[in-house]
Order: sequence, then C-alpha cells, then structure tokens
Amino acid sequence: MKSTVRLQREPFDAALEAALLKRGRSDVGAVVTFTGVCRGNEANEPIAALTLEHYPGMAEAEIERHAAEAMRRWPLLGLTVIHRFGRIEPGDDIVLVVTASSHRQAAFAAADFLMDYLKTRAPFWKQVERKDGTSWIEAKQADDAAAERWQEPAARRDAVE
Repeated sequence: MKSTVRLQREPFDAALEAALLKRGRSDVGAVVTFTGVCRGNEANEPIAALTLEHYPGMAEAEIERHAAEAMRRWPLLGLTVIHRFGRIEPGDDIVLVVTASSHRQAAFAAADFLMDYLKTRAPFWKQVERKDGTSWIEAKQADDAAAERWQEPAARRDAVE
C-alpha cells in the first residue's frame, strides 16, 4: 500500500498523480480523484487570490496521520494527497486527493473522508485578498458538521461527555 503526502508551492498534475498510483498494478479497480480549485469569489465577493500558510513539518505529519487512518479504515491500495501553499489565484488548483482500491465504494469513501479532514482540521490558514485589502477566512460550521460523520463511535461519545 502506497501513501504519498506532499505540501508544495508549485502546481501539480492530477492525471499524472493518478497514473503513478496505479502504474504496474492489476488489482486496482477504482481510482477516485478530487481536485480543489480556487474560486473567484469568497462569501459572494470577488477575490484576487488566496494565500495559504502552514507550519512546515507539523502540517505534513498531521496529514500523514489522517492518510494512515484512511488506509486503516478502508481497503485502499494507495493514496496521494497534495496540498499547495503560498499565493493561489482563481482557477489555480489548491488540493489533490487520489485514492485507489479494488472497489469504488472504498475509494470514494476514503477520498470524502480525507477532503472533510483537509477542509476542517488540516493545519492551514487561509487569507483572502480582495481589491480593498486582505482578511483571514474563518472555519465554516457546515464543514465541521460534515467532518463529524467520520468520527468513530467512541470518539463521538467522548466528545459529548
């Protein structure tokens, strides 16, 4: 089982990353890819760019921890997570998640799990740049609610107590 996590400033090639994950494998029956793209608006207002910051070392370790969790929870044959940082303009790719499995259900579920994690708990800070200045983007309650569905029963019980 292959797991790759990279944080990088430069763009990535989603098709190449998917091809690398299944190269030489005859047991892969499903590859799911998700590419997050920088929108041209935030909170219904036009933006010039997003700047993503992270804590080097810690961010990779946290994402690797969740990648390992996905590998534990689903019968994956491999996964790749690439997250960009720095200044990203509308239309630019931000994040890539690729999951490979023998069957589509596991590949889809693992990709969904990883994106919910990246959206809510990955140690990134986003600053939006508009023509009138910059501001930090706050977490969204809807994203947190979506991520809660992945908590295992013991974790949910502990959160309530």
